[in-house]
Amino acid sequence: MDLALLRKVPLFEGLTNGQLQKIASLAVSKSFEGSAHIFREGDPGDAMYVIVDGKVRISKMVPGIGEEALAILEKGQYFGEMALIEENSPRSADAIAHVPCTVWMIERTRLEQLMFTDKELSYVLLWTFVRTLSERLRETNEKIKGFFAISKF
Repeated sequence: MDLALLRKVPLFEGLTNGQLQKIASLAVSKSFEGSAHIFREGDPGDAMYVIVDGKVRISKMVPGIGEEALAILEKGQYFGEMALIEENSPRSADAIAHVPCTVWMIERTRLEQLMFTDKELSYVLLWTFVRTLSERLRETNEKIKGFFAISKF
């Protein structure tokens, strides 16, 4: 497993080499053909993913419109991390291989076990989750504000 790639993932950037090695030991490599679903909206969330190669499209199906791409993610980016925080919650969007891709899958149960035994790693990851979710909430608020501004016309 490439620790240099893990080190570049914003979620893991505060971890030591030893902690990164522990995370790497949890990851399972999976490959997907272009247009293949990695997961679908509504599926149970049980893992997060780090893109090793290729691109992944995060999208939602909008009634009457079709697929709406929310983001195109590339090597070193991660997705599905909400499943690590919200146990037994359904996926909020589709994750689709935009082109053929390889990802590292990290299962929630395995990461929880590691976080239980390594409190320092747990502390760093949880604060990173908090910052990430706060940034995303702020971005969503701005998008909603823009949507309401446009809808007045």
